[in-house]
Parts: sequence; structure tokens; C-alpha cells
Amino acid sequence: QVQLVESGGGLVQPGGSLRLSCAASGRTFSTYAMGWFRQAPGKEREFVAGISRSGGSTYYPDSVKGRFTISRDNAKNTVYLQMTSLKFEDTAVYYCAARRTSAANYVPRQYDYDSWGQGTQVTVSA
Repeated sequence: QVQLVESGGGLVQPGGSLRLSCAASGRTFSTYAMGWFRQAPGKEREFVAGISRSGGSTYYPDSVKGRFTISRDNAKNTVYLQMTSLKFEDTAVYYCAARRTSAANYVPRQYDYDSWGQGTQVTVSA
């Protein structure tokens, strides 16, 4: 099973940008579709982005569409989440997740992932 480690979280001002990274172990990273989730205190886990095995397909919910971009570099075993125009409500612990799949264009959504990282804190505050 793939191991995932997030990094890049921190404190950012409203309207600012932040780029999260998720490093995956193993030699089969390209066989996994990847996603990002977040969880704020007192709230349920929320799906924020998904990407297919090769990066050709992505999906975003309305809450982040147009502001967040998920990408991956399979040669580096890394998936990224570029966040722009950050808002107070984006404050959360962000987790990356993986799901092994044979479908090249499949983008897993909420509850469809097999492996999880430990999370990285993103705080949007003035």
C-alpha cells in the first residue's frame, strides 16, 4: 500500500496562495488516482480535488473550482494542490489520498480512496 506524506501547509493571508505537496512512496505511483481532502474543526471531511492516473482528468467541487488546481508529477511520485485566492473558510487540515485503479481516466470522489496521508495544516488569517 502506498504511503503518503503531505507538506507545504502554513499560515497565509486572505487572498494569498499556497502550494501543497504530497510525496508517495513505492514504484507504482502512476497506478493510483489521487485526491485532496480537507477537514475543519467541527466539520466533516470534504473532498476538494481529484486527478486521474496520468493527470489527464480532474474534478473539483464548486467550493474550490476556479481557485484550486490539482496536478501530479509521476516521475517524482508527487501530487500537488495549488491554492489561490484563499478564504477564511479554506482553513483546515488538508489530506492527500490515493486509490489504485486500472482506469486511466477515472477520478475518484468522496469516500472512494484507499490510502491517506497524515495531513498538513492550512490556516487563512489576517
